[in-house]
Amino acid sequence: MNIDETTNGLDQRSIPELAILPRPVYARVEDIAERRATQAHSHPWVQLSYAIRGVLKIRSKGGVFVAPPQMAILIPPKLEHVVENSPGTQMRSLYIATEALPDTGHSCEVLAVSDLLREAIRHFSLFPVEYDETGPQGRLAQVMLDLVAAAPREALSLPWPEASGLRDICTTIMAAPDQALQLGEWGKTLGMSVRTLERQFLRETGMNLRSWRLRARLLEALPMLERGDAVTDVALACGYESTSAFIASFREFFGTTPGSFSVRAGARPGRSGS
Repeated sequence: MNIDETTNGLDQRSIPELAILPRPVYARVEDIAERRATQAHSHPWVQLSYAIRGVLKIRSKGGVFVAPPQMAILIPPKLEHVVENSPGTQMRSLYIATEALPDTGHSCEVLAVSDLLREAIRHFSLFPVEYDETGPQGRLAQVMLDLVAAAPREALSLPWPEASGLRDICTTIMAAPDQALQLGEWGKTLGMSVRTLERQFLRETGMNLRSWRLRARLLEALPMLERGDAVTDVALACGYESTSAFIASFREFFGTTPGSFSVRAGARPGRSGS
């Protein structure tokens, strides 16, 4: 997967030029007004991509990972990835030495960020780059790493197929989640039957296309809800025929209503729906 091809021509955001980390944990603080994306890149260290406001999306060869403010994305070392942010994002990410957080695996993971971890990251981001490793600042860094290691993992991700034709379907769905899924037309375009298309998609992603599209629609709803869009508007933008159907689907997947999510994310409550 050429992960740069999925950024839809967004303006690029710069990447810090660090040869080595000055300390085992390095905080990157950045407030970004516009929707942007980085180039595809990798780091020799672990990255915890986190925003106290805004929604982050990480794209790697293995899939797409989404994190609203209650979540963060753990990126293992040497994994090529693209970071995309929604407008008004306030990033408070961490770069972590591999020996300080070993066994991160080979794929990104979405983590639930507890209130304690969130406040630890906020506080740590105020420290000088070369903080005192042997004093209270170093001890807070270690507590923060323990919280990251113990954080629950969440299923806010989409597996990405290898076949270029299937990737085209996925890119189209994410770019226009309100559009109908024309499997017959896609089958003709790719020169295969609908049954073969569905079987290949399931083999490459572990999900059937309809379930994949459902999850894609719900994940694409998060940035809209976080910025305070009305629930009814979000439902229509994501292809739902009724607000009630969207609310039921959202509650089943996330365990909360769209309105409750907006409030927890710090957004303005939507004008209608719950």
